[in-house]
Amino acid sequence: MSNLLIIPSIDIRDGKMIQVVKGIPELNCCDYSNDPIEMGMIWRAENAKCIHLVDFNSAQEGSCKNYEVIEEICDSLIIPVQLGGGVKNFKHVEELFSLGVYRLVIGSMAHDNPEEFKKVLEKFGPKRIIAAIDVQNENVLVNARKNNTGLTYIEYAKQLTEMGVERLVVTDISTNGRMTGANLELSKEIAERCNVKVTHSGGICSIDELKTLKTFIPNGVDSVIVGRALYENKFYCQKMWRIAENGLFG
Repeated sequence: MSNLLIIPSIDIRDGKMIQVVKGIPELNCCDYSNDPIEMGMIWRAENAKCIHLVDFNSAQEGSCKNYEVIEEICDSLIIPVQLGGGVKNFKHVEELFSLGVYRLVIGSMAHDNPEEFKKVLEKFGPKRIIAAIDVQNENVLVNARKNNTGLTYIEYAKQLTEMGVERLVVTDISTNGRMTGANLELSKEIAERCNVKVTHSGGICSIDELKTLKTFIPNGVDSVIVGRALYENKFYCQKMWRIAENGLFG
């Protein structure tokens, strides 16, 4: 069996690192470190194979004020950097790749401007362009999770795969950042029913959930983005990654 890829998440606002509860910066509950560059280097030292960045200024304001820090993170690390948050159009995609970002997670653009999204996907390919699905009560939300598309997650996932998407980042908004347990079955269902690779995101709070996710690898859920649980030391990071990489999950 393949190994589960564990991806630490770094949320950025105004050039600094934040930690978010349920995706709402105003509910910021902790001050772990305000240096996202330093944090990226820490996760690399802890043997991370990839880092996930979220640009909240871009997602909420359409701002590019975090470009400098994103570029510094990419320059400082020898591992791939994945970025999501407010990716608007083809030009924006080109700008972000020029900063050194390896892969982009695109949310609202895929729904609001599918022709532009297809253009991006055709140019850069499904290995570097992946799509996000944010779910609340079975429906997909877009535009910083403010607008309900009226589409169920299965309907939308199938639309994306028909466009050529090969990987989805799936988040149940109700569990994101709350440390109350993850909706793992949601990711598994989408992977199975839509025949697509899935990166689970949101709600992870224990190593037992990582063990469960590992059993979903044959179903198509092969990676997981972890944020708050890492920052609140819910498991020893190095031990966790060593177990994952050595295939020792039972």
